[in-house]
Amino acid sequence: QVQLVESGGGLVQAGGSLRLSCTASGLTFSNYACGWFRQAPGKEREFVAAISRTGSSTDYADSVKGRFTISRDNAKNTMYLQMNSLRPEDTAVYYCVAERTYTDYALRSDYWYWGQGTQVTVSS
Repeated sequence: QVQLVESGGGLVQAGGSLRLSCTASGLTFSNYACGWFRQAPGKEREFVAAISRTGSSTDYADSVKGRFTISRDNAKNTMYLQMNSLRPEDTAVYYCVAERTYTDYALRSDYWYWGQGTQVTVSS
């Protein structure tokens, strides 16, 4: 049974930083492309960042490019999202996602596995 568990969310002031973690179990982590999505109150869920199986390829939404960094440690079955220069509009529930792939590309969509989410709140 595949499980994705997010951690690291919380309350931070604008301009601050947080690092989210996603620990996976029940799968061979290095066979999965992974990513982060978020959903703010009253808004649709949106793509944030993605990373390929080996970590050689990454992709970011324009709204976070230059401020967020996605990474992974396959030996620890863990993916990270370092979030710097946070803004109130980054407030959302952040979800970890994973998808079995046979290529080494970062994916913006078509994820099958989702975590439960972790709340990030940025105060102004």
